[in-house]
Amino acid sequence: MATTKWALDPTHSEIQFKVKHLMISKVTGQFGKFDASVETEGNDLSTAKIKFSADVDSISTNNEQRDVHLKNSDFFDAENHPQLSFVSNKLEKVDEENYKLHGTLTMRGTSKDITLDVEFGGLITDPWGNTRTGFTINGKINRQDYGVSFGMVTETGGLLLGNDVAIHAQAEFVKISEPVLA
Repeated sequence: MATTKWALDPTHSEIQFKVKHLMISKVTGQFGKFDASVETEGNDLSTAKIKFSADVDSISTNNEQRDVHLKNSDFFDAENHPQLSFVSNKLEKVDEENYKLHGTLTMRGTSKDITLDVEFGGLITDPWGNTRTGFTINGKINRQDYGVSFGMVTETGGLLLGNDVAIHAQAEFVKISEPVLA
């Protein structure tokens, strides 16, 4: 079977999350350091095997005090779990542009199966002769599933933070190898 390898172009990619604050607005965060790789059979993206990791210490919400708090054991516990990761086990084609990406997300030492919505942006040859592809990825996880239960109830009985965390990513990959026999 012929295998093609694709590398993440980090300058044209991003990973963000959003969570409700006091149940009236949302706070956005992102990871500054992350990596992903894809292996396909030829250029058939429906055969993609995807690996992703993010450096928890690179988290940013545009508030240094909050970022420090997110890195401690109340949230991501960066000292004991410096990375979060995702490994796919199936990419299900819905139509020509949309897929369901099934895999395992590991955060804080807890692994759970999740499904993400993927929009295929296309496959092109750039001006320098490189083959590129791009995706928009969206999904949602429950933070309590990963042991993040800090800030559940305020003094007035309201929720400080929502449980649902929206995930949004833009990912661009460049082909790094032509198909080779595996």
